[in-house]
Formats: sequence, structure tokens, C-alpha cells
Amino acid sequence: MNTVQTVNSLASTSTAIRLSLHVLAAAVWVGGQFVMAGLVPTLRSLGTDAPRRAAQRFGRLSWPAFWLLVITGFWNYAAVHGASSTSSWNTAFALKMGAVVLSGVGAWLHTRATTPRSRGMWAGIGALASVFALILGVLLAG
Repeated sequence: MNTVQTVNSLASTSTAIRLSLHVLAAAVWVGGQFVMAGLVPTLRSLGTDAPRRAAQRFGRLSWPAFWLLVITGFWNYAAVHGASSTSSWNTAFALKMGAVVLSGVGAWLHTRATTPRSRGMWAGIGALASVFALILGVLLAG
């Protein structure tokens, strides 16, 4: 027997704005990391300074997106779950926030790294943490 759940209403304006901002910021922060990684070989062919310059420009978009993710993440928590959350949901939320912090720290250390090996290591850590946070966000949405 198939069970079909019917939704009879659209999201409120506040919910639509909150979730749209969160998803847009995630697209820039998480997706942008993978786009930049894919562009590195082409950027290198344009000159030794091209990857660094592109990364600096990307940072002007990605860091505001990161902070928007943090703000809208807590807004989501307060608006949707707050005090009525289960302990398992709160644990997953805490893990997500840990992944978000690790993502930001990894990205920041990537920008400060002085060797190709350390840049690659911190980029990988930041990207993996970003994907983990994204997956946890999908799970938390229910």
C-alpha cells in the first residue's frame, strides 16, 4: 500500500526567504569550491598568478556566502526546531555546525598555506567538511 502525503499550502514568505538564502549561500560556498578546483588546471595555463587571483576573487563571493550560511542556519534552527527538537536532531545539528566550522577553518587555512601540499590538504579538508555539512543539512530537513 502506497502512502501519499498531500501538502495543501505554500511556504510562508519568511520561510521562502530564509530557505532561499540558505540554499543560495550553500550553492556559492560548496559548489564554488568544486568549480574552483575544476578550473585550477585551466587557470594554471593562463599564468602562475592566475589561480591565486581567481581564488581571491572567489573569496569575495564565498566568504559572505559562508557567513550567510551560518546566520541562516541558526535562523532555520530557531524558526523550525528550537526547543521542540529531539536529542538526535540536536546531535545532528551540532555535527553539522562542527562540519561548518571545519569547512571554514579548512578554507581559511588553505588561503594561508605556503606549500602546494598544504594548500591541497586544507582545500580537501574544507571541501569534504562542506559536503558533510550539506548532507547533514538535507537530513535535518526531514
